[in-house]
Amino acid sequence: MKLSHFNFNLPKELLAEEPAENRDESRLMVVNRKNKTIEHRMFKDLIDYFDDGDVLILNNTKVFPARLYGNKEKTGARIEVFLLRELNAEQRLWDVLVDPARKIRIGNKLYFGDDDSLVAEVIDNTTSRGRTLRFLYDGSYDEFRNKLTELGETPIPKYITRPVNEDDAERYQTIYAKEEGAVAAPTAGLHFSKHLLKRLEIKGVNLAEITLHVGLGTFNPVEVEDLSKHKMDSEELRITQEACDVVNAGIAKRKQICAVGTTSMRAIESSVSASKTLNPYDGWTNKFIFPPHDFSIATCMVTNFHTPKSTLLMMISAFMGHDLMKKAYEEAIKEGYRFYSYGDAMLIL
Repeated sequence: MKLSHFNFNLPKELLAEEPAENRDESRLMVVNRKNKTIEHRMFKDLIDYFDDGDVLILNNTKVFPARLYGNKEKTGARIEVFLLRELNAEQRLWDVLVDPARKIRIGNKLYFGDDDSLVAEVIDNTTSRGRTLRFLYDGSYDEFRNKLTELGETPIPKYITRPVNEDDAERYQTIYAKEEGAVAAPTAGLHFSKHLLKRLEIKGVNLAEITLHVGLGTFNPVEVEDLSKHKMDSEELRITQEACDVVNAGIAKRKQICAVGTTSMRAIESSVSASKTLNPYDGWTNKFIFPPHDFSIATCMVTNFHTPKSTLLMMISAFMGHDLMKKAYEEAIKEGYRFYSYGDAMLIL
């Protein structure tokens, strides 16, 4: 498969700027890979497709307020700083993206907050937009992290043109988010309400939580026609023994194993045993899944509708088959499904 196979025209009016009023009342397209059928449902109807002993794999990463705005020393120019990952807690070193990057050089200082209570010094260039910052803050590490949270804003996706509002801090977070470290939400999980999860548990569906801290690398455009030459950024991944036990018990009983989101799918495909069961993992993964790919664990998945030419779309194509994926996306556009982070969902059986 080539990059050009993953291009399609997406009408701008289908980009979801706002989430559905209630989490589980977004639309749900149900695609059956075996029968090649497509159904149109509501997300809360997801429960109809699962039974006692089935397993949902959830990514419990938590988005932190990664977008800061500072002012450059002397000129006062407004600079956006996007926190990517902490490199060294003791030295307060962070990997960041800056915009506009051309104005930011090694040795520059940036001031944050109305009272300039947080200062950062640029100590390295990493990419055209990437920098390493050392934060200077007169306080304990916990106080420093609290200051970042206070000054930062929810990093809703760039395609959303409206300003960030108070609701975004809560809605751009899954209801089961626990482990802080993501710069973007695992968006398939945004559709689950507490009520729907409780109904699934009452029905006997088991939940296995993994942690994959979503980085911006997931959304980096693919710029090579030969997909095998694309390199994914690494993202931090933890799979506990407890999660493995839940998943592997489901596999042993031939139950449905559902990956909720492309991040959950990438996580489990990064740690598979020779007998196609899930292994514990604590490290980083740069797994890139594109056609053809032999999936080892999940029998179905929940996902959102993705960007043309994105790594996420390539994974979906590998899982459901390219022709069926094209058919489903053509139907989604025709039926007015909403795309991207705050959009509608797809269940692939």
